[in-house]
Amino acid sequence: MTNKLNSNNLTKSEEDYLKALFQLLIEDSSVKVGNNQLADYLKVSPASTNNMIKKLKTKNYVVSEKYGKLDLTEEGKSIAVRLIRKHRLWETFLCNYLNFTWDEVHEVAEQLEHIKSKKLIDELDRFMDFPEKDPHGEMIPNADGEYSVLPKITLSSLSDGDICQLVAVDDGSVNFLKYVSEIGLALSSEIKVLEVREFDKSIRIQFDNTIETVTRKFADNVFVKKVV
Repeated sequence: MTNKLNSNNLTKSEEDYLKALFQLLIEDSSVKVGNNQLADYLKVSPASTNNMIKKLKTKNYVVSEKYGKLDLTEEGKSIAVRLIRKHRLWETFLCNYLNFTWDEVHEVAEQLEHIKSKKLIDELDRFMDFPEKDPHGEMIPNADGEYSVLPKITLSSLSDGDICQLVAVDDGSVNFLKYVSEIGLALSSEIKVLEVREFDKSIRIQFDNTIETVTRKFADNVFVKKVV
């Protein structure tokens, strides 16, 4: 029996590990991902990660390369992309049709992404007229598994006087997303960098008629494209 036939029998935890590894390898463009880095990303113990990776290797979804670097097999990548597709479609549906805010959708979508029905997800996609981006600005893989990662730079990488447009935010922290909303930033907001402070790398920014000072940590999790 092939992995394709067995993929529906993966546990929620196994799926979470595959998606996390994919996001580290592809979306974060990490050169090397080892057990400890994956454990930190998932906020679990290295021992738990080590046990799970052994299971996923046995099922031929994960492989170890030289010096302990982890990678996904083609089937492992396919499963991870399907999970990301479901997650981002559910986030879009919750935000656009059920009045969830962008800081509320992530946790609910984490639960809904494990629903197995392909027809449900394809019809959800069709119902929303095949959206290309989720509420946080991330690309949604299509039904064929085609997946693209937008080239993004962080707000923290800019210099005094740069002008940019907010294109995506890290959706992993509810508190972070609430703070983004509270200060009035939204997707497509135009931001001017007024000053990058040498002492702590905090940044004074201007958008609309607002001036805010944000931390380096905040700026590391806001993705933009330069306008000027």
